[in-house]
Amino acid sequence: MGTFYLDIETTGLDEVQNKITTIQYGELERGTGKLLGELTILKEWELGEKEMLRKFIEDSPISNKYDFDFIPVGYNLGFEHKFLLEKSSKYDLFPITILSRPCIDLHAIGILMNKGEFRGSGLDKLTG
Repeated sequence: MGTFYLDIETTGLDEVQNKITTIQYGELERGTGKLLGELTILKEWELGEKEMLRKFIEDSPISNKYDFDFIPVGYNLGFEHKFLLEKSSKYDLFPITILSRPCIDLHAIGILMNKGEFRGSGLDKLTG
């Protein structure tokens, strides 16, 4: 089983109109959440969006048949899911799905830390 920190940055909120500018991922130690090895940061301005996605698919276990080989950990993974699925489909690559596999979304904890309110529960609001 592989637990992986996963985050993307984009030029906007629309998965069709905007592009992914970075994909960051790294394997985490399961019991502690500590990063194992290096954090990988793929940059659109160095590779182009299609090549960045292709490299993520090839270099990570995201495309393995066994879903537990890549368990993403992130904040509001629905955002990553909609962008990664849209863009991988656009470029006719392996369809990257996040929410159809085991995943750990920390957004629920952020909502609880914000007294159950969705508004103001963004990671930027909670980490100071």
